This record gives sequence, C-alpha cells and structure tokens, in this order.
Amino acid sequence: MSFYVVNLPTTRCYVRKEYLYDLRDGKGVGEYEECYWVSVRAVPGMAFYFEAFIPKYGALFDKLPLSAFVWKKDVKIEELIPLDALQIWNCFNWDMKVIVKEFVCGMRCRVYCKDRQYRHGTYLFTIDMGHARADEVDTTLVHHQPEHKTFNFIELDNGQYVAQPNNRIQFMDQSLCPRDLELPDFHVCTRDYTCEEGDKWTFGDTDKWQYKAKGEGE
Repeated sequence: MSFYVVNLPTTRCYVRKEYLYDLRDGKGVGEYEECYWVSVRAVPGMAFYFEAFIPKYGALFDKLPLSAFVWKKDVKIEELIPLDALQIWNCFNWDMKVIVKEFVCGMRCRVYCKDRQYRHGTYLFTIDMGHARADEVDTTLVHHQPEHKTFNFIELDNGQYVAQPNNRIQFMDQSLCPRDLELPDFHVCTRDYTCEEGDKWTFGDTDKWQYKAKGEGE
C-alpha cells in the first residue's frame, strides 16, 4: 500500500483553464489546456487532488479536483456534472494503491450517477484505500466492511471522468453479458470472514507432515 500520493497511469486529457486561475472572476472559462495526469494525493475527508503536467508551459500543477479535467474539448458546459457527482465519496484514508482491473480493462460500462441519471463510459483504472500502518491506530472506517468502497475511474462519453464505487457501475462485456442487463438487488457485505474459527483445528502439538490428527489416518 502506498502512502498519501501515488503515480497515475499516463493519461492525456485537458484541464479546464478556470481551475488554473483558482475559479476567480470567470477567467479561463470555456478554455482548455492539454495535460497529462502525473499523480494523485489522498487526504482523508477531502476529494482526490490531482497533479497534471501541462506541456505548453512545462508546468506541474497540483491540487486539482476531478472536475477540473475533461478528455475532449468539445464538451457542452451546461451538461457538465459537478464534483460531488463525479466523486461521491471523499478519501477514506491516507493509504492507497492504484490498480488496473485487467478483466474489465477498457470495458464499456453504465454508471448510476448522484443525480439519478445513467451515463455510459469506459473503465480506466481503480484506486483502493486501506490503513497500511499497523503501528498506528486506524481512526477511519476504511476497514469497516459496510463502508469500504473502491474508486473506479471511468471515462464518460460526455467528456468527464468519474470515480465511482462498484455498486454504482454495471460493466458490459460483449461476449458474456446479455443485451439487457438485470438490475442487481444484492445486499452490502457486512460480515468478516475468517478461515481460522473455533478451536477444533489446532496443530501446535504435532510435527507430522500434513498435520494429520487422530482419526484422519496415517
């Protein structure tokens, strides 16, 4: 598990220029600068903070939220959805890791957004969070089963990116999935599972190969 800041897969996109001017006085609205994602930072209780490289200026610019980016410039400003709909949960902890779920890499998907609208897009990568430091007290809910969530990054057809948990996304594999997907009615996992329950399976008092106990045969 990585701490606080991690590298991101190389992603070419555009930063909405008003974010480069701290959203002040309407400066830069409707303008875009080509950029590449470099890293992302996690601060508990805050949105992800992205760092982007802007080739035109040779500049690294950080502390940008997900709403600052689009993957195409011909977006309709009035159709852009706000940050709290792009990333519906703040970061849970300092510790995170970026992975690409290979099975669904590049797969088309349908996202149920906060405004109760379905939007389509393409899966990119995932950020998962945890508490990696056993010598420090975990004061978050990151390992509380009903509250743990991953952040799946999806490139939406409207030009934006979202970071959504599994239960907000339906992935569509053309070979495996039917044309009309059923809507899951599953329950959130609230249980902790362990393979070492009870005291019926103990072998600290034997050195036999395969730990065979009495009654199991030799």
